[in-house]
Parts: sequence; C-alpha cells; structure tokens
Amino acid sequence: MTALRRTHRTRALVASAALVAVLAACSSAGGAETPDDSAVTAGGDAEAPELRLGYFANITHATPLVGVADGTFAEALGGTELRTDIFNAGPAAVEALFSGGLDATYIGPNPAINAFAKSDGEAIRIVGGATSGGAQLVVREGIDDVEDLRGATLATPQLGNTQDVALRAWLLEEGLKTSVTGGQNDVEITPQENAQTLDLFKQGSLDGAWLPEPWASRLVLEGGAKVLLDEKELWPEGDYVTTHLIVRTEFLEQYPGTVKKLLEAQVTTNEWIAANPEEAATVANTAIGELTGKQLGEDVLARAWPNLRITNDPIASSLQLSADHAASVGVSDEVELDGIYDLSLLNVVLTERGQTAVSAAGLGTE
Repeated sequence: MTALRRTHRTRALVASAALVAVLAACSSAGGAETPDDSAVTAGGDAEAPELRLGYFANITHATPLVGVADGTFAEALGGTELRTDIFNAGPAAVEALFSGGLDATYIGPNPAINAFAKSDGEAIRIVGGATSGGAQLVVREGIDDVEDLRGATLATPQLGNTQDVALRAWLLEEGLKTSVTGGQNDVEITPQENAQTLDLFKQGSLDGAWLPEPWASRLVLEGGAKVLLDEKELWPEGDYVTTHLIVRTEFLEQYPGTVKKLLEAQVTTNEWIAANPEEAATVANTAIGELTGKQLGEDVLARAWPNLRITNDPIASSLQLSADHAASVGVSDEVELDGIYDLSLLNVVLTERGQTAVSAAGLGTE
C-alpha cells in the first residue's frame, strides 16, 4: 500500500531485532500460556484506558476510515482513549503489534497468518471481518488469456503479500511456474510499490499486475490496462477475505469490554456504510486525502468502490486456503490455523442487533 504513514501520537516502531526477540519469547517453553478462550467468551467487561488502533489509508480499509473520521469509533469506546496509527503495509503493522505499540489493527489475511504462525499461535486473534473482494489481474492489450502470460513480467504489491500469493497460486494451477528465489520461470513476478507499478506500466516496462483497489482501477483508467481476471471469480460466491480485524491476544484477554466496544463501533459503521454507500465512499476518500495529502480521483473511486464488499464476516473459510496457497508457492511454510479466530464478542454484538452470527469455519471460537 502506498499511503504515507501518519501518527496521531509520536511513536517509534521497534527494530527487527526486537521483533525477533519477542517472537522467540512467545514460542519458547517459558512463553505465554495458551489463551483461555472461555474467559473472553464469558463476556468479561474490563476496559482499557486506551486503545491503539492501526489501519491503512486505503479504500479496502473503508470501515476504520469512515468510523474514525466520523467519530463513531471514539464515541463507542467511551472512556477509552482512541489512538490511531496509519501504515503502508501489513508487516509494519504486525511489527508494531508484536512490540506492544498497537493493540489492534485492520490488516490483510497473509500478514495475520504470518503473525499467528511466527508466534506459535499465541500472539494474535482475528476478531472480525472488514472487506471482501477488490483485487484484479490487469494486463496490457494483447494479453487475452493465461497462455499469453508466458514470458510476461507482472507486478504485485509485496513478496508474500495477499495479492502476490494469489497470483502465484493461480499461475501454478494454470501450469505456469514462478519462483521466489530466481531461476527459470514461465512468468516473472516483480513485487514493488503500487505507485511504481503504475508508472512502469505506463512506460511499457510491465505487462500487468495483480493489485488491490484502488490500484487495479488506476491501471485501467490511467494506464489503459484491461481486466484479465477478477479474483472473486476464483472463490465460492465471489467471497474471500481482503481485510479483517486482529487484536493482540493479551489485550483481548485483559480488556474484552474494550474489544466488544470496538466491534460495536465497527458494526455501527458498517450498517451506515451499507445504508449510505455513495456518501460512505466520499467520506472514506476524504479521509484518505487527509491522511495522505491526495484523494482518489472521482473516476477511480467510482470504479473501485463497487468492487468491494464491506462486511463484518471475516470469511474464515477462505483463510486456510490462502495459507495453503502461500506454502504451495514457496513464500511460507505450511501452517495450521486452528485457534486463529475468536469471533465470540462479534457474535454477541451481532446477536444483540438481530443480525446473523458469523462462522470461524472450525478455526477458532464462535
């Protein structure tokens, strides 16, 4: 993601070495005990003095963009002070969360999977969904099917990120080889910043890219690209997780009352977005402009927004398959995700409002 990072409170992120030390501590025999899910499910009401929340200045993070901007989150949290950090990409947000600099963050699926795996399943829990959809493979004229991609150079936002994994896995299923370590490939993949991808595509140095919104729309509208594949075509009913909400397990155990209020704020925000989609798009875009200094163009917003589905459902059924894809293409080890979800508080909130509870797909507490 290319948004410039802005902090509402000056806070330094720890160095990589510190992160490694924290992860090692989590996985050692003397590390934290496996969390007692029943304590959270029982509905404790302890609240924190402050909540440090991360998210991206990207349209796929519309829920926090809208909910923070219009004051819904701060109001719902009551006496808990809301502090926010804006990040460019998932790994930096995970680093802040591991260091204790964040309590919760909106994030994509693969960084959440990596955080869970590296901490032996202890450090984080997914407590709610946020966004589904909004990723496309866009290409230059002359590429009309998968076979035309042989010898092509495609971009993704970051090695091992959600779109990078999706592209490599799809190509593998279609019989085209890629590699994360070099060597003979049928398709070259060059992970890089999305803004650089747009520039290189305009220059003719790239054949296409698998990108999240709004960048897929920008390549189409500003670079003359066309859609070869919309990722939703690969998933049952077109649903897969793009953004969800994760919380430090320790924070969830200590302050379930605050986490519940955060989820109440999210559900309230998403109800408003669903009832006012055009106004919500404008509010989200205004927030992006305030955070980065530049709003999305109206044509980009109009194309990108309908490609997203704002949802409280984390679409847990898609997560294990994403993890399996990452292992199959060599960007991560195989990982079992049992216990990664704690949707108990979200389902309490949804039930209180007469809405349907969501599923953890066998990967945690509901």
